[in-house]
Amino acid sequence: MKLEGKNAVVTGGGRGVGRAISLAFAQEGANVVVNYAGNEKAANEVVEMIKKMGRKAVAVKGDVGQDADAQKIVETCVQNFGSIHIIANNAGISKPAMMHKMSVETWDEVVNVQMRGPWLTVKAASKYFMEQNYGRIINVTSVAGVVGTIGQINYSAAKGGVISMTKSMARELAKFSVTANVISLGIVTTDMTEKISTDEKLKEIYVKRILLGRYAEPEDVAPAFVFFASDDARYITGQLLCVDGGYGMT
Repeated sequence: MKLEGKNAVVTGGGRGVGRAISLAFAQEGANVVVNYAGNEKAANEVVEMIKKMGRKAVAVKGDVGQDADAQKIVETCVQNFGSIHIIANNAGISKPAMMHKMSVETWDEVVNVQMRGPWLTVKAASKYFMEQNYGRIINVTSVAGVVGTIGQINYSAAKGGVISMTKSMARELAKFSVTANVISLGIVTTDMTEKISTDEKLKEIYVKRILLGRYAEPEDVAPAFVFFASDDARYITGQLLCVDGGYGMT
């Protein structure tokens, strides 16, 4: 197994893409901290599924955009499993509004989770990574952060920032044998994309933009996270991998 003996944190790990990442990590041998912001039941269900695989797992509530919570999430991994090797920053929210109508509060709420969150969790984990001379950082961006989007300038700005932030992480931590990479997702069928996944008119518009002709399922994208978390990607850092069905190409 590719992640045998490794301990991982997955933010937003209870549902959607985060759930698939958590389970994929466990299937490859990792113990997993499943972070959630609100849905405790979903997070606990993932924990029980991981335990049935013979791995260790624990759920921890926390808002990654808050420094104290980000530290708590990382410390939960160290306290329960003894160390932290992998962090997958998947937590995200969307608060759409046209630019001229968007409030400062709406801007801040999205940017705090989508961009400040990954910085805070990696900041908390970095001391452990540097001490052990090992770490895998996997941040999540979106096609919106690569090409922009209408009605989500807060989301697009934050996701664009994640790309350059990840490259900076890669540069700062390379001397400690820590890799940092970013995965760009297209449209994945989750709670966050329910509107465009179920509205037939919107679905027709968006599916036409995807070269492979369909939305992704969470299980379609999880293997990319396993790859970056494993030693298969030991010589890859500071890179952007688009797992979007070709959406960003069009």
